[in-house]
Amino acid sequence: MEASADGSRGRWALRFLCPKRSLLSPPSASPLRWLIGAPRVLPPFTIAAALRPLHADGAAPDLPREADEIRGLLPRGFDIVGALLVGGEGSDADAGRALELARSLRERLLGAAASHGMVGVRMDAASGEIRFVASESGGTGAVEGVEIVWEDEPGMLLWEKGCLLRCELPLKLPLYVPADEISGIEERFSSLLESTFAKLSDPHVLYLVEGPIASNESRHSIILHGNDLSFDSHLPGNSKTKECTTSSVSCSEFFPEKRYSLSLTRENADAIEITVLSNQSVGSLKPGTAPVVDYFPAPAPASLRVINLKLDILCYSPIDLPVPVAVSELVIPGLADQTSVMKKIIASEITQQAQLCPYHFIPLGLHIPVTTIYDTRYGEIEEKQSELRKELHIRLGLPLDRPLLRISNALTFGGMGKRVKSMSRNGSSLLRDVHREIPSSGVSGGIMSLIDGSYEYYHYLHDGIDDNGWGCAYRSLQTIFSWYKLQQYSSIDVPSHREIQQVLVEIGDKDPSFIGSREWIGAIELSFVLDKLLGVSCKIINVRSGDELPEKCRELARHFETQGTPVMIGGGVLAYTLLGVDYNDASGDCAFLILDPHYTGTDDLKKIVNGGWCGWKKSVDSKGRSFFLKDKFYNLLLPQRPNMV
Repeated sequence: MEASADGSRGRWALRFLCPKRSLLSPPSASPLRWLIGAPRVLPPFTIAAALRPLHADGAAPDLPREADEIRGLLPRGFDIVGALLVGGEGSDADAGRALELARSLRERLLGAAASHGMVGVRMDAASGEIRFVASESGGTGAVEGVEIVWEDEPGMLLWEKGCLLRCELPLKLPLYVPADEISGIEERFSSLLESTFAKLSDPHVLYLVEGPIASNESRHSIILHGNDLSFDSHLPGNSKTKECTTSSVSCSEFFPEKRYSLSLTRENADAIEITVLSNQSVGSLKPGTAPVVDYFPAPAPASLRVINLKLDILCYSPIDLPVPVAVSELVIPGLADQTSVMKKIIASEITQQAQLCPYHFIPLGLHIPVTTIYDTRYGEIEEKQSELRKELHIRLGLPLDRPLLRISNALTFGGMGKRVKSMSRNGSSLLRDVHREIPSSGVSGGIMSLIDGSYEYYHYLHDGIDDNGWGCAYRSLQTIFSWYKLQQYSSIDVPSHREIQQVLVEIGDKDPSFIGSREWIGAIELSFVLDKLLGVSCKIINVRSGDELPEKCRELARHFETQGTPVMIGGGVLAYTLLGVDYNDASGDCAFLILDPHYTGTDDLKKIVNGGWCGWKKSVDSKGRSFFLKDKFYNLLLPQRPNMV
């Protein structure tokens, strides 16, 4: 147990891996927050994430519904370690009430009282002041804590000591339903599932355990038998585990490379893969005998319904935990949890054959993975799916104006040595986020406001198209379009020059002869294309001279802080993509982060940065040279962020 600064016995530190603002913002209808930790891995009273209740009347939650939904959302290994109440009457009783709610939810969630320490927290909504009470492992009393720690590097703590395990298990379950017993179908379905999962610990069940593919293309793997598993220390949250008699291989042996180099990005997440195999012939046949088919006639006419389940779970395990223990105490219970969640969905519409598919996410702003189950019968833009995502955004405290839990946001599991590169439509590679290598702007006392999200760099001569001298606005549009695609607002491919021209002809802005031409386009045409293809609205700012652009820095800073989209600047015959501004409100000094589409070289990041093709530009540099033309009219296109999830 971690002691506080004064070293007094029984007074503990509360450690947060999530930022303080995530506990208050966005505002929530309920003042309650469920506090999530990982008692097997993290120090006591460490908060990895906070969930908002969806089913609560103020601070009075519907615990059965909350438990059912959180069971499917949280991977095994993460656990309820407390609750927090925002605001309240300002008394210590609020923290005690939060602790009791957390204990009750945890018991409903996992069917047993917590064997780890729990906390109840009160947070003042105005000042952010936190007070908490804590109880020891299995204790019922509570002692006031004294120290609050906000971790600067939460990922280091989470992933140096822990790792992910993943298990996919497709099931086809035959459900025989007597014609005259339709009312008992749910009970039969439950019985079928129970008998199926009872077999996971049978000796004839094998578990193929494989680590991520390393940089040298190697992959560590072992096979476990059902009788290798240990079910004696099954109480969730136990830090002490019975030593396996048949194998002491720990999870760490499956990660030969440095622990903190593990990838947990959307494009490539690393996990130990568990595959369930079944050898039905083991122990059932004598040598020299043939298999025997048993026939059990149905006592009455019945119909056969095949229930297809696609189970896909994640678990969070201590890196030094023996793999057989991880399988028996995390993976198998995790499969049972997900089956329980799916059973409720399927049983409610058993005749409709729901097509349920789990997906895993680590959305921006959250440090732990979560799992959602979508019915793939419904498209992502249909109201049913959209409402489900909105509820998940609210529970996780995610913004409601950006898609973070769409299928295209889901984690992709791959090897440690394999990283996905962005590719254009013809197969050539594209550079992403080239501004991340740019040094500071040189604006003294300025505040940087930058693009929010990723983009691809489109420039002259890319994709084998010679647009030198006329295609800069097309390239700026392609970069902007790539931002919307990479942020999952659209799955539409970035349009080619010809496709851009076709759109402008289709809407009546240009004559048919425009298709295939080398005519320039500007901010107005870009807004038409974005509206037609993406449904995106745009704001346009006009200035009479390049000298007036610094006057718009405050407005541009607000755009990047609220919308976060790339901006197109067009003046004379030149177009640029603006990725941010650095602005000193007191002095008026400012700089523009410009991505220049006029570059004609290869996609060499060092060459692009050193050559100034992406960099900070001042309206007038130290030598008195103007970047923006004084005698040219400029239009700035500010695409807006769609309000959608």
